[in-house]
Amino acid sequence: MAASGRSRIVVAGASGLIGGALTGSLTADGHEVIRLVRREPRGADEVRWDPEAGRVDAAALAGCDAVVNLAGAGIGDRRWTPAYKEVLWRSRVGGTSALAEAIAGMDEPPRVFVNGSAMGVYGTTGDRAVDESAPAGSGFLPELAVAWEGAAQPAIAAGVRTVFPRTGLVVSRRGGAWARLFPLFAAGLGGRLGDGRQYWSFIALHDEVAAIRHLMDRDDLSGPFNLTAPEPLTNREITAAMGRVLHRPTVLPVPAPVLRAVLGEMAADVLDSQRVVPRRLLESGFTFAFPGIEDAIRAAR
Repeated sequence: MAASGRSRIVVAGASGLIGGALTGSLTADGHEVIRLVRREPRGADEVRWDPEAGRVDAAALAGCDAVVNLAGAGIGDRRWTPAYKEVLWRSRVGGTSALAEAIAGMDEPPRVFVNGSAMGVYGTTGDRAVDESAPAGSGFLPELAVAWEGAAQPAIAAGVRTVFPRTGLVVSRRGGAWARLFPLFAAGLGGRLGDGRQYWSFIALHDEVAAIRHLMDRDDLSGPFNLTAPEPLTNREITAAMGRVLHRPTVLPVPAPVLRAVLGEMAADVLDSQRVVPRRLLESGFTFAFPGIEDAIRAAR
């Protein structure tokens, strides 16, 4: 995407937390955004597609400078039943495959394909800090992330610059894990999860959007990039920061067995330790506006 001037950008997942913020940022800067939606289109800026079935109208991509795929069923929306795991898989892998194959078949493909991914690819890392050179972990989330990124191979094989933003826990009041945390902490009901020693690799929503745009703009960048703040913190440290910023007590811990009973397998998403650092993003010259947790919490919207 050109750093200046008007570009045509196709965005899948524009109704989600990150996609909505990215779309708003691009539109505010004068770019034309075409949203891929799963319902009937409501305007000229929307095109219908079916990510789970792997169907997209390639004509909708014609003339675009960039394709950004952030679509996928919510990881934390429901318990991970076998049926919902299948939904999570199809919504990511099927959608990515459809877009990558459509891009690969274009006479004039976009300059960049930004395909969402997640830091879950590394699995649990304990106290060990990992960057993009680390191998994938084991378990459902790492396997999903590997397949998600792998589905973009047709675009890569066609010579299209492809980027995988491996997103951490986005600090926002609008969605994701933090949207559930803010009301609890504001009511004085917040506390550490489990023993609180697990690392949470967070990123402010503002920095998430800025980083994606940075990856879109830089023609020399491709492959995986960790979108996490430079200094991951433990859940205990983040809990204390929430209490300081919101001026509320944080004395009600949630024991790990309770979380597992309520969330099932999904409890691993908040109990596992992931100490992920953005080495490649920092090396590319990106500057975080809100690198610290307290600033990220204050900036949350």
